[in-house]
Amino acid sequence: MRTMQRVKAVISYDGSVYFGFQKQTSTKQTVTHDIIEALSSLEIRSDIIGSGRTDAGVHATGQVIHFDVPPYWSNLEKLTLNLNRKLTYIHIKHITKVSETFHARFSAKSRLYRYVFKTTKPSVFEQKYIANYPLFNTSSLIEALSAFEGTHDFDMFRKTGTHTHTSVRDIYKVRYKKRGDYHFIYFDANGFLRAQVRMMVDAAMLCATNKLTLNALKEQVDNQKKHTTSLAPPEGLYLARIIY
Repeated sequence: MRTMQRVKAVISYDGSVYFGFQKQTSTKQTVTHDIIEALSSLEIRSDIIGSGRTDAGVHATGQVIHFDVPPYWSNLEKLTLNLNRKLTYIHIKHITKVSETFHARFSAKSRLYRYVFKTTKPSVFEQKYIANYPLFNTSSLIEALSAFEGTHDFDMFRKTGTHTHTSVRDIYKVRYKKRGDYHFIYFDANGFLRAQVRMMVDAAMLCATNKLTLNALKEQVDNQKKHTTSLAPPEGLYLARIIY
């Protein structure tokens, strides 16, 4: 008989203080470590499973995790309040009950990432949360971003050392928006490889600043020839939303 209740939590965090989401043996400065410590202080012993891993310096406004709680923590509003009192750079938005078959990663249907940058130098208060790119051609950027849409083998758009059963991903939509001095790029897909979003952003910006041709970008998207492996700065990237 199962006595534990599985719950889903939507969380946000300041990635600038962490070496990534996933727990590591070399450091305690990870999102997962801090959440496990907070849960442990409330007598909750459970693994933390996230919808996906974010790299060092990358933020989240809509990361989803699941874990199991004992029956005496049936008041999830109280649990949320107590966890937020113990967490400094992580905020639990809300916790809800889910079925025991729910899996934060494998149950997800799509993931939305947001990249934020300015063409002027971010202020001292923004520099950990907004990237900086030089002036660019907007139409060239939009054309470059559209090359990523569809089903592609993104083997040439990931960090080495990534272990997945396939590097094929479906990118449903890529959008660019400008609001005031801020520029936003949105990627909506069924999943992403390690550092894929940052590599795609930088490749698109190279096209938008005439440092990479659109044909060269398409060659790399089509897995024909690798032209660039540079990454966009991590501070501009946010895991924004997970759809189930």
